Amino acid sequence: MAQINIRIDDNLKEQAEVLFEELGLNMSTAFNVFIRQSIRQGGIPFEITTQVDPFFNESNIKVLQESIKEASEGKFVSKSLEELKEMEQ
Repeated sequence: MAQINIRIDDNLKEQAEVLFEELGLNMSTAFNVFIRQSIRQGGIPFEITTQVDPFFNESNIKVLQESIKEASEGKFVSKSLEELKEMEQ
């Protein structure tokens, strides 16, 4: 088995570890998945671009963060699909 050492920003590493843990992976397994997918696809397994999805603009992120905060504080209304359909009528 070969060992690879890479340098990565501390904050980026922490965020990746949290994400991978939620997925049931560790950093080494996640990296191996990336390498295997790269080999299978004959390139990077996702699009690399300078284009930014407009959905993720600063304004939308602020609204999303506020919504998450309100939800965590219990400040939301929950409706079933049936209730929403009734409201349409």
